[in-house]
Amino acid sequence: MNKSLLAMALLGTSLGAMANADPLLSAGLNTAVNQPQSQWQNQRADELQSRLAAAGWAASLLEQIDTLPEMAAQRARARQLGYELEAASQAVYNPELGLSYVSGPEDTYGIELSQTIDWGDKSGNSRSQALLAQQIAQLEMGLERSRILGDSLLALVEQQARNKELAFARQQLEYAGTQLEIARQRVAAGDISRAELELISMELAGNSADYAMAEQAALAADIRVMSLLGLDTGNLTDEQPLFADLLGLISADGFAPVDMQLPALSLAYKQVQLARAAAAAARSDNSIDPTISLSAERDGGDNKFGVGLSLPLQVRNSYREVNAAADEAITVAEQAYLANERQLKQQHKQFLMSVPRLMERYRDWQQLAYTAGSQAANSLGQQWQLGDISTSDYLQSRRQLSANYLVGLQLESAIYQSWIEWLAASGQLEAFVRSLAGQSATAAQ
Repeated sequence: MNKSLLAMALLGTSLGAMANADPLLSAGLNTAVNQPQSQWQNQRADELQSRLAAAGWAASLLEQIDTLPEMAAQRARARQLGYELEAASQAVYNPELGLSYVSGPEDTYGIELSQTIDWGDKSGNSRSQALLAQQIAQLEMGLERSRILGDSLLALVEQQARNKELAFARQQLEYAGTQLEIARQRVAAGDISRAELELISMELAGNSADYAMAEQAALAADIRVMSLLGLDTGNLTDEQPLFADLLGLISADGFAPVDMQLPALSLAYKQVQLARAAAAAARSDNSIDPTISLSAERDGGDNKFGVGLSLPLQVRNSYREVNAAADEAITVAEQAYLANERQLKQQHKQFLMSVPRLMERYRDWQQLAYTAGSQAANSLGQQWQLGDISTSDYLQSRRQLSANYLVGLQLESAIYQSWIEWLAASGQLEAFVRSLAGQSATAAQ
């Protein structure tokens, strides 16, 4: 199971073989736009294929998260609250049985049965509190799962970007080595100067350093993914993942508005209800619950029966401050709800503004990279070998194309980050992933 999931979790994609003239096209630009104009013409078919591919990945991810200790603790907490709810449903007061014996000229025997009446409805208020606590625990478990999913997906996004950068750096290093050999031949032929050869050599050294840094960044990203998902480093495989297909499913539409039905706000509102239930329970705990008793006594040859009633007197302590503190707790919970609502509304507004704009900029970048970038990448190496451009201009142009590819990766990561962070903060990420995981059969039909 771990081997299969990690294979799907490793998000680096194959960048293809090196181009004859310059691998920048195959390593970078074609990766970013590996489905050019035909993608937009067949968008519905591609989306269906993406959903089918992502469904199995999402189901595996959810299954892996269910095995984490954090979720086991949440399930244990839910069971604990279930027992507490059953306990709160029981009667508050048990009847009391009293026996008495008085030795004297005539022995006296007595028996008394008493029962305190739950006049303040302690049982009902206790059950309300336990029920709300159980509902809050369920919501917290959902938000915790959404948080874990968010952290895991962000780590996978980071891993995807680092693996793409590593593959790109590897091909740039290999290509720079090939160009250095060509440069040595051209120096021997007198086409370029030895100074230009040194520039090519320095470029190779820079590519080597870039590859080393990219390798370390990719390793750190892999370790973070394995740490979050509880995977074993020995299960690493080179099978291709399916996570990259999720980018085509990102949208700012189709999610719940910011109201009390939103999972994150629903939790805050349940906290308000719990504070109100706690205030009612405080009053019932301090209420005057009467005790009724029935007694029978045999005094010598006489039988006696009695009925008694006792009431606690709130003389030394009226519990006014306790009730006032409980009322203030309601105010605290209400203000916390309003603060959460305001914060989530701001996050939602940012989400609605950022994701569509990022997606639009990303599509613009794809189109520009496919047209101007691909043409430049194809011709640069040939022009330099033919002597049409100088070595310095050639190296500077290649650096510009490399920077353009890395900017595209940053845009892609920014889209994922903005989208995932909002869904995780609002508590909707788990529902989306579960919906995605359950779409395999529906999409296939």
